[in-house]
Amino acid sequence: MAKYLLLKHYRGAPAPVNNVPMDRWTPEEISAHVQYMNDFAARLEKTGEFVDGQALAPEGMWVRYDGEGRPPVTDGPFAETKDLIAGWMIIDVDSHERAVQLAGELSAAPGAGGKPIHEWLEVRPFLACPPTITE
Repeated sequence: MAKYLLLKHYRGAPAPVNNVPMDRWTPEEISAHVQYMNDFAARLEKTGEFVDGQALAPEGMWVRYDGEGRPPVTDGPFAETKDLIAGWMIIDVDSHERAVQLAGELSAAPGAGGKPIHEWLEVRPFLACPPTITE
């Protein structure tokens, strides 16, 4: 089995087919979307393929170490994940093909008008072992 991270993006990926921002959805459309995600996760729990998943709040900040006793908080100049990443799901599947298949299904979550979003999801395998350095 191999673990994959499925990333849902606010922006940064190609535009989805049903490209209406969630802040313009009705409460019913949001509920339907969340229910789809929960049902998808529950189905994968039954097959043993679901590891974890969460939606992310829009708040966030960059933090870096800047010497003893001085951990400053900064907001830039980098693109912030709070503007890019909407949520994630970790799956543990038998193959890359299965990860792609599940990402495709997750992409069909309903959005505005109850129609599938057809959003682009980023599929990233977990690093199984550190890369080897060749000289």
